[in-house]
Amino acid sequence: MSTVRRLVVDVLKPHDPPLPEFASRLAEVGSVAGVTVSLVELDREVQNVKITVEGGAIEYDEVEAAVENLGGTVHSVDEVACGEYVVEDRPTQQDH
Repeated sequence: MSTVRRLVVDVLKPHDPPLPEFASRLAEVGSVAGVTVSLVELDREVQNVKITVEGGAIEYDEVEAAVENLGGTVHSVDEVACGEYVVEDRPTQQDH
């Protein structure tokens, strides 16, 4: 099986912990080299966030467990990049 280098997931999380702490704690996952957490939607009780994780060999189960330990729920896996390097998504003729 090929190595996962980037993972983008849609997550529903409570307001606590706040985004900086949430991102910092996800960055502590052993297979994760870097994390970006972006707020997508906010309501009174929860936040919908997009999490982008990069690393040399990301273990999805570890990332999902960390999200759940922080009170969140993974709604969907929206992007996965595998292989020797990350291929950046670029517009093609089909996108026009």
